[in-house]
Amino acid sequence: MTEIALISDIHANLPALEAVLDDLDARQPDMAFCLGDLVGYAPWPNEVVEELRHRWLPTIAGNYDVGVGRHADDCGCAYETEVEQRRGEASIRWTNEVIEDEHRRYLSDLPRHLRLNTGERGEGLELLMVHGSPRRINEYLYADRLDASYRRLLEQFDADILAFGHTHKPFTREIPAEEEDEPTVGRVLNTGSVGKPKDGDPRAGYALLKLGPDDKRTDVEFVRVDYDVERAARAIEESPLPDPFADMLREETS
Repeated sequence: MTEIALISDIHANLPALEAVLDDLDARQPDMAFCLGDLVGYAPWPNEVVEELRHRWLPTIAGNYDVGVGRHADDCGCAYETEVEQRRGEASIRWTNEVIEDEHRRYLSDLPRHLRLNTGERGEGLELLMVHGSPRRINEYLYADRLDASYRRLLEQFDADILAFGHTHKPFTREIPAEEEDEPTVGRVLNTGSVGKPKDGDPRAGYALLKLGPDDKRTDVEFVRVDYDVERAARAIEESPLPDPFADMLREETS
């Protein structure tokens, strides 16, 4: 069996990333990829970028990475209230102030997607890795999206497995063919978030995609890893970042 680790949405949370990388070191998956949003919301943007660069971990850009890579004042995030928007603007403004030039260049040069064929001579499954969706880097793909919509994405972008992040809410499901007697079209997979989970579980999260011996059967394990949430929360409070970002991490632990 082949195991592919997929991490995403670290958001400058170094303690969470360190815990996940330690878990990967222990598990030793065959491959590992990062699906973007390395920076934003926590106070370790440079350290997170440095750690991933040091590991030579194949990485694509998230919408936040694009914003900081371009030194923009907008991360392409969707905020529900004006208060949330002001906090988000404060976050990207501070991140732009502290990010080192070489790390900004790294973020700006990241690819927008990665493709992997899981078999020999291109005879395996086509795995397409994006941040938001194949259409837009900041499009949100949730678990309640209709099968027909996911079917169109898989077919349009020639993928058997579509892996993405951005929503911070892990899920996976197989997408059936339009006709009941036809084989399954493929699988969609949201990795969840390393540094800013939004599914009610405060632990760092990532996904393990498991391929059967013939590279045709797939399964997914969602891995949760304990980390020092309080260390991350205190560091946010000690930085110029908005304190509610720390409260969000703590509230998930209650």
